[in-house]
Amino acid sequence: MITQKRKKFVTAVVSNKAGEIFDLDGYAAVGMAGSSLVPLTLDDTIQIPFGGELMLMPDRKPLLYNIKNHRIEILTENPYTPGESIFPVAAFNSPGYVVSFVSAFKENKNAGVLPLFSYGAVGWHNGKFRAAVIRVDRERRQDLRLMKAEDVVVGIRKIQKEMPDNRLVKHLEKCAMKYGCPAAKNFFLGRYEAPLPTSPGCNARCLGCLSLQKNSEIPHSQDRIDFKPSSKEIADVALCHIKRVKQSVVSFGQGCEGDPLLAADVIEPAIKEIRSKTRQGTINMNTNGSMPEILKKLFAAGLDSIRISLNSIRKNCYDAYFRPIGYTFVDVIKSIELALKNKRFVSINYLNCPGFTDTPEEVEALINFIYQHPINMIQWRNLNFDPLRYWKFMSAAAELGTPVGMHRVIRQVKESFPDVKHGYFNPPKEKF
Repeated sequence: MITQKRKKFVTAVVSNKAGEIFDLDGYAAVGMAGSSLVPLTLDDTIQIPFGGELMLMPDRKPLLYNIKNHRIEILTENPYTPGESIFPVAAFNSPGYVVSFVSAFKENKNAGVLPLFSYGAVGWHNGKFRAAVIRVDRERRQDLRLMKAEDVVVGIRKIQKEMPDNRLVKHLEKCAMKYGCPAAKNFFLGRYEAPLPTSPGCNARCLGCLSLQKNSEIPHSQDRIDFKPSSKEIADVALCHIKRVKQSVVSFGQGCEGDPLLAADVIEPAIKEIRSKTRQGTINMNTNGSMPEILKKLFAAGLDSIRISLNSIRKNCYDAYFRPIGYTFVDVIKSIELALKNKRFVSINYLNCPGFTDTPEEVEALINFIYQHPINMIQWRNLNFDPLRYWKFMSAAAELGTPVGMHRVIRQVKESFPDVKHGYFNPPKEKF
């Protein structure tokens, strides 16, 4: 007789009002993906990556799996300390990991919108927190252990001496020191990829915009750049980074700005200036791809690669999240086609949320898109937005079936397109 192997559940963790996190014996953590609720096991999780942060989710009750009774329950208070309020706990995971399940919860009546983070499921086992994530990039580009604060300060002082009047340098200093931006830190540390934020304006109104939230109860995560750097300021920062970093990348289009295509009047001459001085370094642009004619000029100037942000390949779902102004989803596709025609390296910045991204309709749309548009890379990114509200917006925009799981989605794409790269960071051209 064959006996079924007993599942090794991951113990549930919750928080009290004071923010103290503790495990609940007898209960397993539950992962959520749309309407799907899954008790989490060791096979579903890994030890939480270094740099991950745990968050209490206010105005919400945890959904946990009662191991003894074999059922998922909503807990309103600590079962072992009656009267003590408890709250769900979620993990905001380190770069390079994509969430496979959201922390399971039920909203209280009139619950406020969650801040702009991703809310990965998390549990406890053998003295360690475990997160429901999939590793998609092993590069240590944004490993906080390699970004010591004292080294960043030394780097800032050095760059200040070289470019004392450069406003872009001063902005990046604020990003590094006030907001802890790893991209800005890397510039001052002289490693990997340097950010080149340029555009105060944007032609989209993304639900989860990190730098601007108008008429919204959601606070933005960081202040948007409030000036447009000159072409010389941009070129000086880029050349500084390229000259001292092997296989360097410099990128327009950061979390602290709008869309860089709207600042092409300074970006185009900046790229020409960079390329008049050196052929080294990779000049990249992270963009919504809304203006193909502008992009064409930037390719002619010397832009090496682009990363186009997408939450979905389906127009209705794209529009519901990006809420474009003065451009259409067709323009985005035209930009991708233009880049491929010009033999540029094309990535998509694929914003993921379990319960939507892993629905059959979304998977089919992604597979069909790549068949028609042989992109070079998918950067799997976690969508920073309240998951329940996101599912509500997407359900109103298009049909959503039962999720198949993020592991299966990534595996299916890899099997269908073995030449497509998978990761999290913009690669240098040496690795194209």
